[in-house]
Amino acid sequence: MKTTAILAAMLAPNMVFGLLNPKMVAKGKKYFGSIADPNTLSNSNVQTILKSDFGAITPENSMKWDATEPSKGSFTFTNADQTVAFATNNGRLIRGHTLVWHSQLPSWVSAISDKDTLTSVIKNHVTTLMSRYKGKIYAWDVVNEIFDDSGNFRNSVFYNVLGESFVDIAFIAARAADPAAKLYINDYNLDGPGAKINSLVALVGRLKSRGVPIDGIGTQAHLILGQVGGVAAQLQVLANTGLDVAITELDIRIPKDVTSAKLAQQQTDYNTVTKACLGVSKCVGITVWGVSDANSWVDSTFPTYDSPLLWDDYFNRKLAYTGVDSALT
Repeated sequence: MKTTAILAAMLAPNMVFGLLNPKMVAKGKKYFGSIADPNTLSNSNVQTILKSDFGAITPENSMKWDATEPSKGSFTFTNADQTVAFATNNGRLIRGHTLVWHSQLPSWVSAISDKDTLTSVIKNHVTTLMSRYKGKIYAWDVVNEIFDDSGNFRNSVFYNVLGESFVDIAFIAARAADPAAKLYINDYNLDGPGAKINSLVALVGRLKSRGVPIDGIGTQAHLILGQVGGVAAQLQVLANTGLDVAITELDIRIPKDVTSAKLAQQQTDYNTVTKACLGVSKCVGITVWGVSDANSWVDSTFPTYDSPLLWDDYFNRKLAYTGVDSALT
């Protein structure tokens, strides 16, 4: 018995050391989360880390429109079902991502020009997805990235055909489909003052004045090394709307080449961002956009950057992990 206990203790650091989510919850927050889909869940290291350190899971791609309704009225849920099953079987919260977004959108949706048709399509898509997972999804990103960086509505089929009302249509359908789910608007580049965050805050005010059901604002926080100083103040700006706020897609990318000094700066930056959420009462949680640097979207999207996450390409904990952990300890 003693030998078994000693062996278990020796193995424990690799299997359960860290526990970022319980530490986050102990600070009064709801979760510390990450992303997953079947392609990453096939890796045992990813599963182990998700189980040890993360309390919420966001499907990276499997709930987006092209993955779930590639042709009108024909839905496919295989990958989304697998991701939801993993999360629920392991007692994790789920953030649904995302219902109405201009990107990863099938061409048949982009081709719609009739208001009544697009309204019906939005309602059916939102209702079908949310009804399938009713009671299993903690929160949904109902509309995603609807503003450009100038603070104008993005040139999308949704805005071009329906104007601002597409936001109302999506949120109202979402509330009807699952009254218990938290409903979020989600966007990026909300980490500093400017036209974009001003437009989003103003829209939230209009939605609330019209009685549109909305519970939260997600700030993606795809950040660059050494440029995280505005996060805390802007989280408070979002919180001043009275809604919950969440950091929904956090990563901090490093300009190549990666050096020990840059990794140390990343540690400091992750510590700063974690403390920013802890310091804003309305900030309910943080989702990191990936487990390992090996699977990050940064590699293909920003090829002159690297190493944005808490574990390296070989699933070793980085200094960035320590930055989060020390903020929560």
